[in-house]
Amino acid sequence: MIHGPASDAEIPEWISALGIDGLVDLHLHFLPKPVMDKVWAYFDQAEEHYGMAWPVHYRTSEEERIETLRSLGVRKFAPLVYPHKPGMAEWLTSWALEFAERVPDAVPTGTFYPEPSALSVVDGALRAGARCFKAHVQVGAYDPRDALLDGVWGALADAGVPVVVHCGHGPLKGAYTGLRLFEEILVRHPGLTLVLAHAGMPEIDFAFELARKYPRVYLDTTMVGVEFTQRGNPLPPDWADLLAEFPDRVVLGTDFPNIPYSYATQLQAIAGWAADDRLGEPFLRAVLHDTPAKLLSV
Repeated sequence: MIHGPASDAEIPEWISALGIDGLVDLHLHFLPKPVMDKVWAYFDQAEEHYGMAWPVHYRTSEEERIETLRSLGVRKFAPLVYPHKPGMAEWLTSWALEFAERVPDAVPTGTFYPEPSALSVVDGALRAGARCFKAHVQVGAYDPRDALLDGVWGALADAGVPVVVHCGHGPLKGAYTGLRLFEEILVRHPGLTLVLAHAGMPEIDFAFELARKYPRVYLDTTMVGVEFTQRGNPLPPDWADLLAEFPDRVVLGTDFPNIPYSYATQLQAIAGWAADDRLGEPFLRAVLHDTPAKLLSV
């Protein structure tokens, strides 16, 4: 079990042997086709943007991607959407809620942007049953401390609904990225259920500091510890110690479909961490199923 699946084809048997009925992926993406096409076009120019190629591994139709997840044994997932300019958040949230209505594997999600309608969009999404939100500080290029968002953070904290926040400097530093900046939100809203996307890379050590201070802070595994990111954002030498301290505060995330490697690659990395005697299969079951299922109420 600790070696992980060697290929996507081996994933269903591997997770069955772990004694779980499927994976719960808290960080992947489905977007309206025009938006997804633009995201993929950006990755097509990744060498210009990031200095490295980024071939999207699962560049297929929406229907095919849904079936791919099912074939991999993904039981439930959070299809995250995110705006990059005003006027997008309400449309994307409506689309994500409708997507969840027609795709039973998906949980209802929402998003927001610092604009006068932000709180009403979030309140409406919560009333409609949204169980997870995405805030992409880097792509949105906005200050999460903006007064227009203070009510949003408060509403999400009160609702106990997780928000996956990409606020780290990776893969590119933004005007308002950085975990220390985002800690100001946690100071004001300590009850916020926060999932640090990509484990806060490259500030992984500080991400765990936030977990120590705030019991509702979690880290997701998206692109963490895989060869593609290890080159520029290697895991800290005490990674196993950190995981052993918070084995129930780490959740599966993958960034499917926009990853330059197979889904199994991420699972191999996670399985490698579980080789530590303090973690083992209980850790795998928690990360791959139990903890994200609890956060998403599935």
